[in-house]
This record gives sequence, structure tokens and C-alpha cells, in this order.
Amino acid sequence: MVISSRENEGTGPLYRLYASRLRRQIAVDRVPDHVAMMIDGNRRWARQLGFESPADGHRAGADKMVEFLGWCDELGVGVVTLYLLSNDNVIKRDRAELQDLIEIIADLAGRLARRGDWQVQHVGREDTLPASLLGALRDAATQTADNKGLHVNLAVGYGGRYEIVDAVRKIIQKHDERGGTLEELAGSLTPEVIGEHLYTGGQKDPDLVIRTSGEQRLSDFLLWQSAHSEFYFLEALGPDLREVDFLRAVRDFGSRDRRFGK
Repeated sequence: MVISSRENEGTGPLYRLYASRLRRQIAVDRVPDHVAMMIDGNRRWARQLGFESPADGHRAGADKMVEFLGWCDELGVGVVTLYLLSNDNVIKRDRAELQDLIEIIADLAGRLARRGDWQVQHVGREDTLPASLLGALRDAATQTADNKGLHVNLAVGYGGRYEIVDAVRKIIQKHDERGGTLEELAGSLTPEVIGEHLYTGGQKDPDLVIRTSGEQRLSDFLLWQSAHSEFYFLEALGPDLREVDFLRAVRDFGSRDRRFGK
């Protein structure tokens, strides 16, 4: 098995001492309630380490996300949204790689459900996903529906633009069922109403959005919800993410002045 240098960095006493120091620097009341993670760089990681298939990188990335959720839970984060597969990926990604991703994500959903304390929810379109993956996501949601621990959103087949379109469609459908007029519909549309009909309806918007691999773009992720989010971009490739990287992101978040347009 190939182990990256960054993984080795996370095993020594100096690393553990630094991680402990970072935790002490984070005020409890400055921990984000909702963290959104864009796990990126899995394919690059696999290629750089000489693996034959991108699937090796995606599996390593999935393992890292289980670790990441543990870090969030330990720190007191209430909601985490993981961007695992975009709607564009479903349409455009190489078929062989997509099949591997489907199996890896289905396995991840099952692993999270078997923990017994976290609540798992699928956020994304269902009509573009294969039955096997959709079934795994639904099973995970059903098994964990009554759990009170960390709420984990799995963004699979997700696209921010489609989410807004779907929200508006739901509003129109409900209005039509009530027999309202077009003028009444137009007058009823507010940001709050649209927000209630998003895939994440009823949840707090993300306070902090993190992206790995050095890329600095949203890639159609939580476009509506991230209007007032703080962003933190990491150079580390997804599987190389360390707890100290996450702790530094949260420490940085805690130092920012969030004015929300004031």
C-alpha cells in the first residue's frame, strides 16, 4: 500500500501536540454550526501516487470523509454537507469511473448509517441516479431518521441551479393545487419561501464552505445557501486532508467578522 508523506505527518508526537494546541485556540461559541465540504483532488491523488484507477483515489477520499465527519462531530459541528457527486458528473463522467463512484458512494452511505448515531440525508436529484445508489441513500436515510447526532447531508446527483429550479417547481405545484392565481403566486415568492423548498429546507445555511485540492470555485454547490458563507480553500488533495488542516480552517473561521451585509 502506498502512503503519502502528508499521512506520515499526522502520526508523530509533534503533530498531536500541534493539533491539541489548535483545538485550544478554537472558542466553543465560534465553531460553525454547518460545514459544507467539497472533497476534490481524488483522481489527481491516485495519479500522483501511481495507482492504475481513479477509483483508488475515490475510495481514499471516501475513507477521509468518514474521518472528517468524526472531526466535525468531536468539535461540535451540527450539520455537515458533503459534495460527493454533482449532477454534471452523472451526465458527463466516464461510464467506468462513474460506476466505481456509484459503488463507493453507496458503500459510504451504508457505513455512515451503521454508526448508529448520525442522521444521513440525501440532497440532490433522484431521477438521474441509478436504482442501486438511490436505494442505498434511501436506506441510509430511513435507518438513521430518528438519530439525534451529527446531521450528514450527502450531496449526490446535486446541482445548485437544478435545486433552485426544483424548489420553484414545488412552490408552483403547491400553489396550483390550492387553486391560487398567477398574481398571488408572484406575490408569495420570497427568499424565505424558496429556501424552505430547497433540498436542505429547514436547515441552517452553511457557515463555512471548505474545498480541497487548491481549486477556488463553487462548481454549482449550494449556490443559494452559501450567499453569506465563509470560504476556505486548501491545497491538500482530498485523501491527504489532515485534522490540523480542518482545525486551522475552523480557527480562521472564528477570527472572521461576519457582517451579513450590515
